[in-house]
Amino acid sequence: MKANRRAVLVAGLAATAAGATAVATRGAFAAAPKNDVPPPPLDGQLSFDQAARDAAADDFGHIVHKSPEAVLIPGSDNDVAATIKWVSDRGRKFAPQGQSHSTFGRSEVQDGVVADMSALHSVGAVQGDRVTVDAGAKWSEVLSATLAAGKTPPVLPDYIELSVGGTIVVGGVGATTSSFGVVADNVLDMTVVTGKGDILTCSPGSNGDLFNAVRAGLGQVGVITKATIKLIDAPQSVRRFSLVYPDLATMLKDERLLAGDNRFDAVQGAIAGTPSGTLGFKIDAVKFFTGNPPDDAALTAGLSDDPAKRQASTLAYFDYLNRLSALESLLRGNGQWFFPHPWLTTFIGDSHVEAVVGGELGRLNPANDLGQFGQVVLSPIHRSAIKSPLLKTPGDGLIYAFNLVRIPGTNDGANAQRLVDANKAAYGRIKGAGGTLYPVSAFGLTGSEWRQHFGGSFGVLDGAKQKFDPKKVLTPGYEIY
Repeated sequence: MKANRRAVLVAGLAATAAGATAVATRGAFAAAPKNDVPPPPLDGQLSFDQAARDAAADDFGHIVHKSPEAVLIPGSDNDVAATIKWVSDRGRKFAPQGQSHSTFGRSEVQDGVVADMSALHSVGAVQGDRVTVDAGAKWSEVLSATLAAGKTPPVLPDYIELSVGGTIVVGGVGATTSSFGVVADNVLDMTVVTGKGDILTCSPGSNGDLFNAVRAGLGQVGVITKATIKLIDAPQSVRRFSLVYPDLATMLKDERLLAGDNRFDAVQGAIAGTPSGTLGFKIDAVKFFTGNPPDDAALTAGLSDDPAKRQASTLAYFDYLNRLSALESLLRGNGQWFFPHPWLTTFIGDSHVEAVVGGELGRLNPANDLGQFGQVVLSPIHRSAIKSPLLKTPGDGLIYAFNLVRIPGTNDGANAQRLVDANKAAYGRIKGAGGTLYPVSAFGLTGSEWRQHFGGSFGVLDGAKQKFDPKKVLTPGYEIY
């Protein structure tokens, strides 16, 4: 999808040049509105081309569409800073886009400027236990560098074609979150352009208020341009088990067991429709290793899955990390990648998980509400592993990522809206049971609802907003301010 957007933008710039409007490779802009303050000189480009603007008015959700005034392709941090100042002086808004994988227009902006951060995607050399990368780099690009040095980030999103910056600003839940927290917990320092247009570095010991407000802060106070990511030794191989269960209670029994003894490095649950129209319950459990494979009998001892349906496989570490590529290829091939994606992503505590999840499953029609390739994610996480102060989780020691990954089989906007409404209703029930939102979901919240979501942590975000983005320039798509 991102490659398509970039192609549209490049084509738009070329078309503008062909139409005798000057477009330079450095320090210029295309077709700026008349009678307005001209943009500043840039290392990259700023386009007012309609095709580029149309491409930036869409995202992976394909539900919300907001058309920007212009699209920035930054050539440097300075371009981001200068453009934010220009936008601010004109009373407009600014939104960075990485891979545009939001599902409800969060990285879009009406009549403001969208920055295509994928233009900044360099990956530095691995330096022992860390690597510094541009925020627009994809995790697959980061891995190309780190695995060559025998290293890996401790936590990665399940889909490694997301951008680094886009992942950090929402938190970044992955298969190993139960052990290592979210992606944002494994950031050592960042370079950030604030809503004032200042370029600052931040870390736990320097500009700590900015550091804590950017991680899982939904892009409200600064635009990440670089991040230094913690690294650990990478395993060579993965022993992977697919465990099948007859019902929710039995699956949860084993998820609690495996969360308690940590015998696997990652445990992820999935519930999906079957050809017969019923629901199937599975756990994907993996053990990383280098050299001799682990003992299968020890790994599966005492489990309550159906041994006759149990499947085990060994694969390379990168192949495991890239496990969603086959599904992506299939969905691109049949067109569903470009249909609406009204996903719901939440956390629910162990004390309420059976009642809440059971209730939501009872309301689901798998074929209509999930689609042939959709599923319900239900994965155990040790809450204590998550450190980013703005990522809100239930109070239980054991929590679950509870997500409705809806992949509709049609491009029907009315059906997408039905599912958006269903998301809002489900969130209300989950919230009533002490659950919280993982804020990449496809439905809107009001400003007061966002304040309720952040609760006592809202002061962290609000204080940073007043300090670093007092004119409220940045990332308006969340509608927090």
